[in-house]
Amino acid sequence: MRSYLGAAGAAVVLVLGGATAPATADSSPSVGSSGFTIEDPRITESSGLAASRAHPGVYWTHNDSSDGAYIFAIDGRTGKTLARVTLTGVGAPRDVEAISIGPDGNIYVGDIGDNLGGKWDHVWIYKLPEPKKLVDQTVRATQYVVKYADGPRNAESMMVHPKTGRVYIIEKGEDGGGLYEGPATLDSAATNTFRRVGDIDLWATDAAFSPDGKQLAVRGYFGGISYSWNDGKPKRQGQLHVPLQPQGESVTYTPDGRTLLYGSEGKNSSVEPVEVEGVAKGSDGGGSSASGDGGDGGDDGGFTGKAGAVGAAVVLIAVIGIGRLLRKPKQK
Repeated sequence: MRSYLGAAGAAVVLVLGGATAPATADSSPSVGSSGFTIEDPRITESSGLAASRAHPGVYWTHNDSSDGAYIFAIDGRTGKTLARVTLTGVGAPRDVEAISIGPDGNIYVGDIGDNLGGKWDHVWIYKLPEPKKLVDQTVRATQYVVKYADGPRNAESMMVHPKTGRVYIIEKGEDGGGLYEGPATLDSAATNTFRRVGDIDLWATDAAFSPDGKQLAVRGYFGGISYSWNDGKPKRQGQLHVPLQPQGESVTYTPDGRTLLYGSEGKNSSVEPVEVEGVAKGSDGGGSSASGDGGDGGDDGGFTGKAGAVGAAVVLIAVIGIGRLLRKPKQK
């Protein structure tokens, strides 16, 4: 979704600065766990983020909307682009919003956004093998047609479970949305119907499974929620400490499961780290407490559900006001 916050979005930090929980230094963190800045001038609307399985320290991202059938491999040390991969075998992307990597070693790209508010009768998922070499290249992808059992939805979150390989989508709604489960195996020759299996109490812009598949982290513009996966029946654990960003659109776990990385749209956008609390060193993300919070299940920050819509509106009013103060005068 293209930014409706505009350039004034950066001013959110002035309104609510200091709410972010700092990441804790560690003796052997995953590459990228300290965060990085995306330096490629071609990436101005980073809307999804996924940690590579084949290349430690590399993170995949893509631009929002109809930029083209491209994904980018980013070095988590420097923020520089290592490769741009062009997808063939798919139609013209319409609103690309999410990226995830499955246990099969394939990259899944979610062309699942619907800026018309749920009017398109189908969306798409593209699947391609993660390249063995990180160089600019063209890779043939498989395209899957996706529909929802209860009618069109707008969505920006797509996750592939790291153990089962099943694909899930979270609806984006101001009052929260549905969690949709895809077929056990996607079929490129038929329509893949996703069915609602749960509710997510957040205006969700992205989500990610922990590497062990036991946790689900869901983020929005102004907050996030951690869920235990609970065999496909998510159970809310607590609030995530989501960094305040100009337009927070992405989240992924580092490969060791000990850090959540949060990304934002915008030129030279930063990917901010927040340590996952309750995860022991050497584990793969199966901590006993909620990701990025105290694990008490309380609402200790952020904007979620119906309250989120109201809270977000208040912040937006403040942001717009500050943006007007900072706006440069027009040249005569």
